[in-house]
Amino acid sequence: MTSDLKSRDSKLKNERGAALIIVLWIFIFLFVIAFDFSASVREEGLATHRYAQEAEGYYLALAGFQQGLYELMKQSTQTGQVAAGQGSDLFEGDWKKGNLGSGVYEVRFIDESGKFNLNRVDENILRNIFTHLAIDERLVNVLTDSIMDWRDDDDLHRLNGAESDYYRTLSPPYTAKNGPFDSVEDLLWVRGVTPELFYGGEGRVGLREIFTVDSPAGGNLRTMTPEVCVALVGATLQKCQEFIGQRAKLSEKTLADLLRLLGIRDDSLVRRQVMFANPTVITIEARGHQAESRSERQVRGVVRLMGGERGFELLRWLDRDIIRTEQGGVADG
Repeated sequence: MTSDLKSRDSKLKNERGAALIIVLWIFIFLFVIAFDFSASVREEGLATHRYAQEAEGYYLALAGFQQGLYELMKQSTQTGQVAAGQGSDLFEGDWKKGNLGSGVYEVRFIDESGKFNLNRVDENILRNIFTHLAIDERLVNVLTDSIMDWRDDDDLHRLNGAESDYYRTLSPPYTAKNGPFDSVEDLLWVRGVTPELFYGGEGRVGLREIFTVDSPAGGNLRTMTPEVCVALVGATLQKCQEFIGQRAKLSEKTLADLLRLLGIRDDSLVRRQVMFANPTVITIEARGHQAESRSERQVRGVVRLMGGERGFELLRWLDRDIIRTEQGGVADG
């Protein structure tokens, strides 16, 4: 009798222990589900918040673009052209800030003629540009020959260049354009041009900063950026930034004045690479964000001013431009 009672008591304890384990497993299972659900809800909430901030940044960037376009059109209507040379002007490279409600937008202007036209620059100048950018000599030869091969109308490749027979071996395969570049971004298809080389970063000037396809000429010394200055004369970025600052202080600018600021005495080669004119094809870059937000959007448009009351023509629009980060890298804007 005692043995049976002990057996039943032991069996009951075992059943209670098994039930407790089952209950514990159920609690753990429910806890995992609840935690996963709360994490999912939190992530969706953050994503919604980020999307809202990005949308606000985008429309603030659009507002900045429209404000920049208004400034250009106002000056063009009043004077018949956008002048560059009355001391502080639109093309000194600084971002001009504005506020809209609790949002912030910034806008800057880049004269496309201040860059080198990718379809018109000759082989020697192209080679000088890459050399001044401190690119390895072997890569200079590859870049120069490959760009010349890309835009010529035949399939005969230069010593260090590339034509369709090379590009067909890549994954995915494609063919050389054998014609003019349609956009600066087409450089990314050319042999030797990497994203790091194209976008720049970590103190290196990006090719996108110094080339254009949207201007009939290039190398406008009145409006060129520090990055283009580096490519033109091989000076340091700091020296070229100082040149831009000194250029802004001149009430009147002449080619001789600007060459003197750069410290150039034997200017025969430089004179063949530069022009001296008022801007007509202009890039407007604009970015926006809420005052307390770190989520920023950037847009970019290239416009050709028709002069006076004739308005403008939008040549190119980039709805999500690349943003340069504080660390020198790039981010999708």
